[in-house]
Amino acid sequence: MDNRRLTIPERRNYEVANEYAYKLAGEQITGITDIEQQCRNSGAQYQEIDSKKKVLIQYLNQKYRITIPEVEVSLDSDTGEVSLRDKLLILHYFIRAKGTPLTGKMIPFRDLPEGKVYYPTFEKRTSQPLLDCFGKDPYLLLKTSETLGGRQTEYGDMSVTINAFARVPITMVLWQGDEEFTPQLNILFDATIVDYLPTEDITVLCEVITWRLIRSVQRP
Repeated sequence: MDNRRLTIPERRNYEVANEYAYKLAGEQITGITDIEQQCRNSGAQYQEIDSKKKVLIQYLNQKYRITIPEVEVSLDSDTGEVSLRDKLLILHYFIRAKGTPLTGKMIPFRDLPEGKVYYPTFEKRTSQPLLDCFGKDPYLLLKTSETLGGRQTEYGDMSVTINAFARVPITMVLWQGDEEFTPQLNILFDATIVDYLPTEDITVLCEVITWRLIRSVQRP
């Protein structure tokens, strides 16, 4: 059997799906009748210059710009490329944002809609790689998270909260373990996160954060 036939179409399907999702998100944004209100819901800034609407939105400690009606997503600094995955997360967050105030009630991934079903995949892509990288050095997690605007919080032996978006704090809680217990790492969310992102996007967002942190450590 030719193994290439098992992988190449899958890759193409993934790309096609993302391109379709991006097109759909663009149509949804142009259909929003009150962009200024949606900016308030999402914690974004609104500008209108020369008949073009611009939304300035903070994502992982950087400012991005959504230009309407073209629905182009770019860094506000105009430097660097924005991956399609990041563009989708930014658009989906803006479209879905309901403006619900944060509750301070923290929930695990399992408590999200269909979270129990998808937790093994979520753990494999996020919690376990983070634990492998930072389990023996919790202060390295804190230091590295600062590149994404992370701050120390009061959970476990070490915990860090990163505001992925204005209304989406992501908290990583690390227990170092001892002779009896192995190190553990949990990722927690404010209970309102479902008013800002669906479970699938939450998984992708946490995976993005995970590998940005790990690559920051590995970078010479």
